[in-house]
Amino acid sequence: MIGRWKSAKTKVPRGAEGWRAYAIGDVHGRLDLLDGALQQIAADHAERGGGRRGLLIFLGDLIDRGPNSVGVIERVRSGPLPGFRTVALAGNHEEVLLRLVDAQELGLLDQWLGFGGDACLRSYGGDPDLLAAMPEEEALRQLGAVIPADHLAFLRDLGDTFSFGDYLFVHAGLRPGVPLSRQRQSDLRWIRRDFLDDPRDHGVMVVHGHTITEQIDEKPNRIGIDTGAYYFGVLTVVGVEDEHRWYLQQSEVPASEAHG
Repeated sequence: MIGRWKSAKTKVPRGAEGWRAYAIGDVHGRLDLLDGALQQIAADHAERGGGRRGLLIFLGDLIDRGPNSVGVIERVRSGPLPGFRTVALAGNHEEVLLRLVDAQELGLLDQWLGFGGDACLRSYGGDPDLLAAMPEEEALRQLGAVIPADHLAFLRDLGDTFSFGDYLFVHAGLRPGVPLSRQRQSDLRWIRRDFLDDPRDHGVMVVHGHTITEQIDEKPNRIGIDTGAYYFGVLTVVGVEDEHRWYLQQSEVPASEAHG
């Protein structure tokens, strides 16, 4: 946490003193888009100058769906920009993978493979078809063996929220009307309509991912920046410094442009 959880309504939210933060939406295995966004962030930070310390905040769902989950995790865990502090939060996709690897429940493997886990597994050199054909307990042992221990340790160490002045960063959102100290982890990682459709002031400006929108979803009480890296090919970043806020976006290059 940089700054503190605010209980009073703030007309113009401010970031933490002395810092410039960049929050990155759901990457979902798109290392290509992440690397492009990091280049934009580095250039933007240098251009703005001012001696501010740099902060990167990843809003969760680093993995699944896109082709390079392994590369994304390695990039984030290794400190992707020199001189920047990095904070990474857990999304529902990281939660499900850990539930499988830690054998917390059976009956979840096919669901995971169906909503993007197959791509994650392939990025680690595994075969989703072979895994799906195994008895589930054996398949879960194989899944745990194919993912490096340092990657699993990184995933287990992910947080759920991060406060930055008058901002709160979280993967999915909050249960409206519930103090932060009493929020359920399941809501922080999974909530949708009960949060998205509620117009009340949360005491902070909530910045979240989880729910894909074609455009940045900015409301008076929240900002959604999951613009579908794996679906629309657009990764969104929100920058915050004092009372200022701005956006950067990295889009994939259409095939027609890539080949001239």
